[in-house]
Amino acid sequence: MAVIVLAILSLPTLCLVDAQNGGFSVELIHRDSIRSPFYNPSETTSVRVTNALRRSFDRVNHFKLSSVTTKAVEAELIANSGEYLMNISVGSPGFDVVAIADTGSDLIWTQCKPCSQCFKQEAPLFDPSKSSTYRKLSCNASQCNSLQGSSCSTDNTCQYSVSYGDTSFSNGDLAADTLTLASTTGQPMAVPKTVIGCGHNNDGTFNEKTSGIIGLGGGEVSLISQLGASIAGKFSYCLLPISETGNSSRLNFGSNAVVSGTGVVSTPLVKSSPDSFYYLTLEAISVGTKRIEFTGYSTGSHEGNMIIDSGTTLTLLPSDFYLELESAVDSHINATKVEGPQGLSLCYEAQNDIEFPDVTVHITDADVKLKPLNTFVLVSDKTICLAFSSIQDFAIYGNIAQMNFLIGYDIGKQTITFKPTDCSNN
Repeated sequence: MAVIVLAILSLPTLCLVDAQNGGFSVELIHRDSIRSPFYNPSETTSVRVTNALRRSFDRVNHFKLSSVTTKAVEAELIANSGEYLMNISVGSPGFDVVAIADTGSDLIWTQCKPCSQCFKQEAPLFDPSKSSTYRKLSCNASQCNSLQGSSCSTDNTCQYSVSYGDTSFSNGDLAADTLTLASTTGQPMAVPKTVIGCGHNNDGTFNEKTSGIIGLGGGEVSLISQLGASIAGKFSYCLLPISETGNSSRLNFGSNAVVSGTGVVSTPLVKSSPDSFYYLTLEAISVGTKRIEFTGYSTGSHEGNMIIDSGTTLTLLPSDFYLELESAVDSHINATKVEGPQGLSLCYEAQNDIEFPDVTVHITDADVKLKPLNTFVLVSDKTICLAFSSIQDFAIYGNIAQMNFLIGYDIGKQTITFKPTDCSNN
């Protein structure tokens, strides 16, 4: 599934992010596109989907409350299972970095020299000594405690430690430096004094083509929060269908991120803990004319009962609710059932004449009407499966369900907006 690259243009002139200059956009490229550095022509569709499912299920541990509890000097995040990449530039002069873009985490960090332990030697290392704008952040204990996973060393520099469910980790200094983003609509945007993590001790299962993480979540040190007023708290994206591997779409910021027009529906973003995640309230899912009410799960309140995440492939639902949904979908489909990949329990022989039922996700104040490309995934030339699965006491709105929707986040208004869109033309 979709890991996407945000391509940086090598233009000589930079401009500072300024709300008065309007918004900007960056290019999105599907992970398995021939334009992606991850493209492997020898992989079959089945292999690509199976790999995406594995990453998706690995990622679930990231969202469980037991794995995201704030600790004094450690924040548990998810590594290398986000479905998108960001190609950015750090420092002045700029140093190109390819990092995982993750709407479910906050800290921006990259591997830095000197590096006592690096997760992949092939990945480039940023050299702070060669950046004229790099400086370590100094802090006192109270300031450090306000940043999840950070602590103060004896020389009053602010340090961070992040660990991941797959045993990956990064430790280093919190610093401020210039971060540069490309713009498909104008000049590259230089963001001075961006708080980043400079990792000196990193190891784990990261891919050799990546060297860090760009957090796009709701916490105070995410890229979105640091851009803040300059983008008026707005960003949006449009995820391409799996079949559109040769095309690209955009991640938009500021005025470019406003979602409006025919078919638009909006729902409140619910504040909850941890604030890294974006929470919605799922009320029901309809299959045809049958409405299945979501009564929540055994722990926690009904409000804010679902996380929307661009890095999780499937839409994951509590087991009892999922079984009702699966039964309702199956009752509408006249096709031969077959066994699919692990984690997908409702699969059929792929036929051109399969009639798929209408599926609508009912969230507060918004009915999101899904198309077949949002509800089923072709896992091989002969097998198609329901793109929903079950987990215990949890719900995640995954990226297959988000494809061909322009999805806009307004942090100031605390809303998220959906608009059916052909993302190949966005």
